[in-house]
Amino acid sequence: MGRAPAGRRDALRAALVALPVFVAACAVPDGGLFRAARFRDLHIYQGYAERLLHGALPYRDFFVEYPPGAFAVFMPPTALGDEHYNALFKVLMALCGAATVVAAALVLVELGVTRRRLFVSVGLLALAPVALGPISLNTYDTWPAFLTVLALLLFLRGRYVLGAVALGLAVSAKVYPLVLVPIAAVYVWRRAGPRRTALALGAFLVVAVAVIAPFAAYDVHGVVSSFRSQAERGLQVESLGASLLLVADRFGLYDAHVVRTTGVAGRNLAGSLPDAVAVALLVLEAAAVVAVWLLYARVRDGRSRLPLAFAAAVAGFLAFTKVFSPQYLVWLVPLVVLAGSSAAVVLTAASLLLAQAWFFHYHALFRLAWPVWLLVVRDLLVVAVFVTLAVALARGQPWRSKIRIPSRSKTSRHSGLRRSQESWTAVGNGASRSA
Repeated sequence: MGRAPAGRRDALRAALVALPVFVAACAVPDGGLFRAARFRDLHIYQGYAERLLHGALPYRDFFVEYPPGAFAVFMPPTALGDEHYNALFKVLMALCGAATVVAAALVLVELGVTRRRLFVSVGLLALAPVALGPISLNTYDTWPAFLTVLALLLFLRGRYVLGAVALGLAVSAKVYPLVLVPIAAVYVWRRAGPRRTALALGAFLVVAVAVIAPFAAYDVHGVVSSFRSQAERGLQVESLGASLLLVADRFGLYDAHVVRTTGVAGRNLAGSLPDAVAVALLVLEAAAVVAVWLLYARVRDGRSRLPLAFAAAVAGFLAFTKVFSPQYLVWLVPLVVLAGSSAAVVLTAASLLLAQAWFFHYHALFRLAWPVWLLVVRDLLVVAVFVTLAVALARGQPWRSKIRIPSRSKTSRHSGLRRSQESWTAVGNGASRSA
């Protein structure tokens, strides 16, 4: 494969090789593809879908903790009846994951990577379900993760409005891609000017509002309450701040109290100190994300570093979030692979494996037993992922290959004008739900 630049046929070949591996990897974890067991929130998704089918309206007649765009994947698995919901939902998530693999391969081709880098990166994504464990198919996070990678691909190919549409759909399903909007706006502004940027931002807003509007039309208060309940959550036990306090508890320096939350399922730390830590984390989270925005605004080669900026922003969002369930790492995995940092890939893989170590032992975590030590290491690894990506963004080109291929604008990319523009309650089988 050498150092020759990969083309779209190479992307197709890599995807064709990777997809059977991906399907096999989806079947490995407990609760995976072709397995009856289900974990995390799948039973909640089914409950929402069934209530809607029976005439109850979400956000008005029953509380929903997820954004309206999530119903795009909650409803289709009801097609064959209640007894098949579990299997169909996993198939749907596997399809989203497979689509992410294909989109990622095309992103890598747009970046001008070598064939070797293409096949290695796509292979890592194909094996990701093994490291993710049951969360890979038992939560809906693969859906916004796919939309985010699709948006990245469309932006790189010069389809700015369509990229904004995909990003708007992603935000309507899960709020975290919102941290990518300023990065995308800077990218479009540099390459296409203020008019196209305004069109892209307008498309983003229209799509996001269009998804939310039908639900808000009959009960805007219910929709607002859902978003507010997420924003007002306390310090969840798996967050960085909570893990540090739990370690302090183990050393006898702090007396931790884990409480079950209401409204939004999960476990938080109670008390004035955890509340203060939660506020501090929000400040750090905002600072981390804004730092990525500023770093990206300074780079000269905004096109090749767009995936790196996307990955760094999501990593910063996760590293300091006050609510950090293991499925959130699904958002980060494809972006880290596309960012081109081997160190970040290794750190992310280690954090995934650590999260699996206590997945079936949440009650031990809530009792402040042995999982506390693994938890704090996992959280610190995610911080390390953020630092690694941010440093790469600040220092230079993440892709070590010297190959460059022209953008969709071909020769205009290298003109003086173009150069001047260049200048994110119960689990099955006894595990407790934490998000």
